[in-house]
Amino acid sequence: MDLFSLSLLLLIIILSVISLYLYYYQYQLNVPQLSHQIGFKNYPLLGAIPGFLRNRHKFLQWTTEMLRYSPTNTAVFFRPHNFYGVITANPLNVEHMLKTNFENYPKGDQFISLLDDFLGRGIFNSDGELWHVQRKTASYEFNTKSLRNFILQNVVVEIKTRLVPVLEKASELGQVLDIQDVLERFAFDNVCKLAFNVDMGCLGSVGEGAVIGTHFMAAFQEAATLSCDRFFYVFPPLLKIKKFLSIGSERRLKTAVFAVHKFADNIIRSRLESKKEEIGEEDLLSRFIENDDNSPEYLRDIVISFILAGRDTTSSALTWFFWLISTRPGIQEKILNELEAIRVRTGKRIGDTYGIDELKDMNYLQAGIYESMRLFPPVPIDTKASVNEEIFPDGTFVGIGWMVICQTYAMGRMESIWGKDCEEFKPERWLENGVFKQESPFRYPVFHAGPRICLGKEMAIIQMKSIAASVIERFEFDAVCKDTCPNFVMALTLRMKGGLPVTMRVRKTTLPN
Repeated sequence: MDLFSLSLLLLIIILSVISLYLYYYQYQLNVPQLSHQIGFKNYPLLGAIPGFLRNRHKFLQWTTEMLRYSPTNTAVFFRPHNFYGVITANPLNVEHMLKTNFENYPKGDQFISLLDDFLGRGIFNSDGELWHVQRKTASYEFNTKSLRNFILQNVVVEIKTRLVPVLEKASELGQVLDIQDVLERFAFDNVCKLAFNVDMGCLGSVGEGAVIGTHFMAAFQEAATLSCDRFFYVFPPLLKIKKFLSIGSERRLKTAVFAVHKFADNIIRSRLESKKEEIGEEDLLSRFIENDDNSPEYLRDIVISFILAGRDTTSSALTWFFWLISTRPGIQEKILNELEAIRVRTGKRIGDTYGIDELKDMNYLQAGIYESMRLFPPVPIDTKASVNEEIFPDGTFVGIGWMVICQTYAMGRMESIWGKDCEEFKPERWLENGVFKQESPFRYPVFHAGPRICLGKEMAIIQMKSIAASVIERFEFDAVCKDTCPNFVMALTLRMKGGLPVTMRVRKTTLPN
């Protein structure tokens, strides 16, 4: 027998032994059998890896289809190295993991370790007491009336002095504008002012701050995308090897994270120095700086978490919203009619400030934004880890240490939740007698739910309604590619691949101006 044949025989023997071991482990040690599950096809030895490899480039769509055809909209999967997981779009399960048995479903060590280089131990990447302290501190600040007023005032100033001029210039010159990039710059300026009292001037400026901000945003997006890619490794040891050797995507991630940390460190250093001078105006970061026990590294993690929350989520939501309404003139018309009714009633002109009460009256606009986020949630999946084994409300077994995923993107497309028209963009589903109605956060976990529900929810709605109303009443806009749904980039948030190129025209309107 030649060497090749001997090696092949040895390989077959090894694979056979491994298969027998997995068979014994899976079927004899009371671990639930997966072959009968409707959903992911779990192969002997390989688990769900073959299907994952075929569909990794369309992970959200693939898992949505698997969940749609599962009887309880829940599916179980496994892969080698004793790795099991559950992915669900069932509201009963979501309520159980996010609220009823919250303590059993932390982020978990694996999730935290994969994002640790980028997010450190910020509020989105921490559990237990560390998370609780950050949550309590931020919650106090978010619940102050002064902060809400500051948010609205700052958004209005940014819209008038930066956003509208940029759009007007594009309209005058006939430029094709990437509205996603514009919204990300706007949101970045806004969150820096709100959270750190720093004006970057990234939108519509050419100063040093804008250059620094642009460089930072590119590094931040690179870090977010590459950090997300870590979750999609078929062979996890490969990630450790690449990280140890600092090659390929891990080398790029290291470079991007260095730039992000440098930016955040500069903010921290500046604020710690200004603390000695007792500057008057407080911001979110000030609450954490007040505690002398918080290290600069810990403060840096908080800064990065604030930017992720304030920049990426609102810009993602509005980008998809503008694409959706650009393909539906009738919905734009209904929004305009609502704005006109408010203008007539209050006697205000286009360009005047919208107050909190007027924003609250924009029921149809809010319905449109919520409907957009139902179909394209800014954070499409939420990953947890189980501490103890138990049975989900729908009867699914969850073992110790299993990955448990709430698939928010899929939940917006479940007929069992939203009816046969679940794939349609239909703002009216959010209205009752013309008034916006809230939905259960466990059917609509776009802002998360339970103890970890989004603290900035109200702030985000104020921002998005202010921006959308100001843009829609002033400009007509057409997406360059509006006949086909854009692809998206799998990052920590749902960004539109290649941006959203649009053409802008000043709207001819009968509204008072």
